[in-house]
Amino acid sequence: MNQLNAILTHQSRVDSCDTHGEFESRNLFNQVWSKCPQCAADKQATDQREAEEKAAALRHHEWQKKLGEAVIPDRFRNRTLGSYVAANDGQRRALAFAKDYAERFDEVLAKGRGAIFCGKPGTGKTHLAVGIGLHIMQRNRLVLFVTAQRMFCRIKDSWRKGSDESQSDVIRLLTQPDLLILDEIGVQFGSKFEEEALFDVMNERYEKRKPTLLLSNKDESEVRALIGERVYDRLREDGGVIVPFGWGSHRGSAA
Repeated sequence: MNQLNAILTHQSRVDSCDTHGEFESRNLFNQVWSKCPQCAADKQATDQREAEEKAAALRHHEWQKKLGEAVIPDRFRNRTLGSYVAANDGQRRALAFAKDYAERFDEVLAKGRGAIFCGKPGTGKTHLAVGIGLHIMQRNRLVLFVTAQRMFCRIKDSWRKGSDESQSDVIRLLTQPDLLILDEIGVQFGSKFEEEALFDVMNERYEKRKPTLLLSNKDESEVRALIGERVYDRLREDGGVIVPFGWGSHRGSAA
């Protein structure tokens, strides 16, 4: 027994780490002793995080290369949540929703929870939606801001003879981002094609639990009629909400 204790004693010793204090070090071989386990765990976590960030950056680059356009237009790059001025109760409620949505986006993504921003032009819908997008992009999330009209045009372009992409390719591109911000719902003509194309995109995102923010200058009942009951039901099923922007335009107020 004494001999066994002696062997075990020589296999481990108390060592000290400048950062984490004392730890039990093991003799790996030929008097090579193990290092601080907490330091090793921290390095592994750092290496994993850096690898994930690198993979996310590559994924973003490849996706945007296929997309062929900026994920958020340059004009809107300064529309952060921090720069939004809430001057009345309605604006404060909308800002609170946007902050909560952005800060808890992991939960949003797990459920696929979208929202509809409704209100007259110039009431800040785009500002808050883009602010959400910019916030979650800092967490290596993919975000795409696109108008409904541009989306429909791209789908139609895929029908052209010799097109480099099919309609399925376009829908896959629109399904890939973690958050799709679809602006100007209601500017389109309300044709059967547009309703079906919107359903195809929204249904694909619905099945993959990818949230979508719809922005419209119409009121709730008009938006519901424009997008169709199938899309509306899918938005509401996962806890999606209507966020009203019921105040006047602030465009030009700085002047």
